[in-house]
Amino acid sequence: MRAAVLPGPDRELELVERDVPSPGPGEILVKTVACGMCASEVTLVKGEYPFAKFPIIPGHEVSGTVAELGEGVTWPQRGTPVGAQFLYDSDMRCDYCVRGEQILCPNKRITGVVTDGGYAEYGLFREGFVTPMPAGLDPIAGAPLMCAGLTAYNGLRRAGVGPGARVAVIGAGAIGGMAVRFALAMGARVAVLGRSHRNEERAKELGAERFVATGDQDPADALRSWGHGADFVVNSTPSTAAAAAALGGLAPEGTLVLLGYGPERLELSTQMMIFSRLHVMASPSGSPQDTRATLDFATQHNLMPDVVPVRLDDAPQTLSRMVEGAWSGGRAVITF
Repeated sequence: MRAAVLPGPDRELELVERDVPSPGPGEILVKTVACGMCASEVTLVKGEYPFAKFPIIPGHEVSGTVAELGEGVTWPQRGTPVGAQFLYDSDMRCDYCVRGEQILCPNKRITGVVTDGGYAEYGLFREGFVTPMPAGLDPIAGAPLMCAGLTAYNGLRRAGVGPGARVAVIGAGAIGGMAVRFALAMGARVAVLGRSHRNEERAKELGAERFVATGDQDPADALRSWGHGADFVVNSTPSTAAAAAALGGLAPEGTLVLLGYGPERLELSTQMMIFSRLHVMASPSGSPQDTRATLDFATQHNLMPDVVPVRLDDAPQTLSRMVEGAWSGGRAVITF
């Protein structure tokens, strides 16, 4: 099979030939149809995951079909369309796993970071950590739902976004764009924050009622003019500083939601937090039950990511452009 391998940090993807792996006990062999190229792969290239293992086949927005079942595995059956996500597996013994919060397991493993992922024609995944795709879901457009969509939906849901809430989304990329769509479908009002006016038209097309260019005006000042401020500020960008700058735009009892972050420390005004009884939360992707909920919600409301199909041959150049910040126009998705 053909695969794209990352030899180590600050290296480029290498295209290689490997044998198709055979599933062992508890494993499922998936024939890949598509794999989204996530900003997490940029973090991987930059060496910002201290627990990463190299060489590695990246990719955790996987859609495909079950090709073979390992010993002891009886479901899903061969030929079933499935998706694989950021969470590769967990110990299934700790308190978090028992209550269905495998993403919080201290012994979890991450797909495409510590185990081989979806930048290959076939991939091995763990029983209980692949999710059947809803009938009729486009496997190419739907692949980013396994991370970008899951992260956005699960974060909004856990934050408590509901009808009438004012939600300010920082960034309108893969996660941000899905956060806008999901928040609107939940009945919220949405504003989008971006550094320049470049994404203003896109934000309005997504349904945002207002756009704030933070290069022209202070984001906190702009949001305070929106009622008493935003009930939720959702950061979807790889910038912790962007999230901190918008804190003052929260209404009393508002919540800062971190879906994206950078390597810098998060520094917030303690007095502002106390006087307005503000909250801060973060949401790391999700567990298998969250994946099902995301796919169901996206299918019911016909909410699909904007994708740009690319060939495996183009993956090295595409990832390099992502690392350089030169990629735009939707989520790149490798198709097989």
